[in-house]
Amino acid sequence: MARYDENTTTLGQLLDDPEVVAIFDKHAPGVSTNPMIGMAKGMTVSAALGLAGALVPADKIAAIRAEVEALA
Repeated sequence: MARYDENTTTLGQLLDDPEVVAIFDKHAPGVSTNPMIGMAKGMTVSAALGLAGALVPADKIAAIRAEVEALA
């Protein structure tokens, strides 16, 4: 079972997990500390990743999503 459900977990909850922050930084360096991310912390992961296309290429979003989903 995955650690997080992207439909109920907020981006802020993910960013509180150092393991997830490392995944973000691996695929999209600096995105976890980008000032704009603060506006999305209350959004579900699904919604936030849907909007992330403006900052992060789709292949990087897919890689982040896959690694976070693999966390147990």
